[in-house]
Amino acid sequence: MNKKTLFVLPALLFTFFALFFGLPGVCRAQSPGGFAYRVHPPRVEVIPTGVVPTAIPFCSTSVGTLICYTPSFMRAAYNFPSSLDGTDQTILIVDAFGSPTIQNDLAVFDRIFSIPPPPSFTVFCPEGCPPFNPRNPHGEADWALETSLDVEYAHAMAPGANIVLVVAATNSGNAINVAESMAIKRYPGSIMSQSFGIPEIQVSGNNPQIIQAEKNYAAAAAAGITVLASAGDSGATNGSSAPNALFPSSDPLVVAVGGTEGSPYPGGLATCRITSQSCEGRYGGEQVWNEPQFASATGGAPSLFFGVPSYQNGLGLKARTTPDISYNAAVNGGVLVYTTFLGFPALFIVGGTSAGSPQWAAIFAMANQLAGKALGFINPALYSLAQSTAYALDFHDITKGNNQLVGTPLGFTAGPGYDDASGWGTPDVARLVLDLVQCATTTSCP
Repeated sequence: MNKKTLFVLPALLFTFFALFFGLPGVCRAQSPGGFAYRVHPPRVEVIPTGVVPTAIPFCSTSVGTLICYTPSFMRAAYNFPSSLDGTDQTILIVDAFGSPTIQNDLAVFDRIFSIPPPPSFTVFCPEGCPPFNPRNPHGEADWALETSLDVEYAHAMAPGANIVLVVAATNSGNAINVAESMAIKRYPGSIMSQSFGIPEIQVSGNNPQIIQAEKNYAAAAAAGITVLASAGDSGATNGSSAPNALFPSSDPLVVAVGGTEGSPYPGGLATCRITSQSCEGRYGGEQVWNEPQFASATGGAPSLFFGVPSYQNGLGLKARTTPDISYNAAVNGGVLVYTTFLGFPALFIVGGTSAGSPQWAAIFAMANQLAGKALGFINPALYSLAQSTAYALDFHDITKGNNQLVGTPLGFTAGPGYDDASGWGTPDVARLVLDLVQCATTTSCP
């Protein structure tokens, strides 16, 4: 792999991000056996005059013109059906700290992009909603941006679904577990999205907080809840010297969502071209997400904790391996997110596997709607579908690229069918939902 120089922000922007968002990181150790999840979704702020309706999906930023997708572009590229919108379903978005302006920001986001408001939007804080402190060393501003991304895009892709933002009081593993445990009890039959994780190499499999999280996911499966998590933004090694998966995406009861980018890069996803500023708005092609200029690449690796689950048998794997599926995660080719939590309105182009988990949650909400019931633990049905004759129609098989993060020693290369860099690939939603319901509710797949 050609290793390029790491992307460096201008000094003023770097100071801004360091002050308000903190430096990149995934987790922070606490007391012995304890840990804290960290998030740092890769993003670039749009220059205020840079978003003009006729210019989208081309946005002006401090690093030049980047492709910036709206919800309508994502829906067109991945062929979301107009007949399904997640009606009567509930999507749980789990984040620490939340955002103090999320109700307003979602409403403005909906007006900007002509999306109807959700039937209901609930902020659920089992241990109380924490006051917002953007200078908190635990990265509250990062979590606020993550919250905005997750809520806005789960809703945008399934506008008929109820949205519940589940806010943990802190970003400790224990606080996240407490919040999820309460949400699982309160919202059976829902879909739960988690856009955070910790590299397995930094904790042990018998860590008490890991064990409690596993109990939560078992309870979720028993309650008919589909659970998802992002596979990570730091390549196959999570920035270390050896391959390891990101937990909780590595848990066998969780759907792990990896990342892709347009092929040709950056505009291939929706057949856009920066040089001519033209865009056809239809699916073009994708490759494994790996943007050295943003020091980011999709996670995906064998687990250090878990053996091969039954649904991954026959793939030649030696352990539970992530991701299961993928979705667009590019920064140059990212999605537009609206925020005001720092005291002024701002649009960010946001990438990362964080963007994929809530949008796949919206897809599973549509599947539940079509099925007329909660499909719950969906991994076996996903794998059955991917190994059926419908695979080439329901998935975009990613066969190009690798997830070797710049500056790290190794990564995995994409190839036909399942691979450690992209899982089974990305969805053709209209086709996939129909066939997934058949796989999950009958004794046969197409």
